[in-house]
Amino acid sequence: MIRTLYLAAYDIRNPARLRRMLRVLKDYACGGQKSAFECYLSASERRELLARVKQEMDEDVDAFLVIRLANRDAVATLGIGVKPADELYTYLG
Repeated sequence: MIRTLYLAAYDIRNPARLRRMLRVLKDYACGGQKSAFECYLSASERRELLARVKQEMDEDVDAFLVIRLANRDAVATLGIGVKPADELYTYLG
């Protein structure tokens, strides 16, 4: 299965929806904080994530985005590195 690195971020206005959204994102994230998460997703996982997010958010007031991050040879990082939970992937952040 081929996975691509994405950045998923949200702005949820209601505290209850915000907690539910956080639980959804944590199911897919390999790292992140606050309202931005790094997610390695296959095409089917991306579709599943978007469907689950759509169920939780109010599209009239909330925002959600998923950005595919470009694959590059050079990576610049600042701060402390965190060991990945999944050894198949490298996470620097």
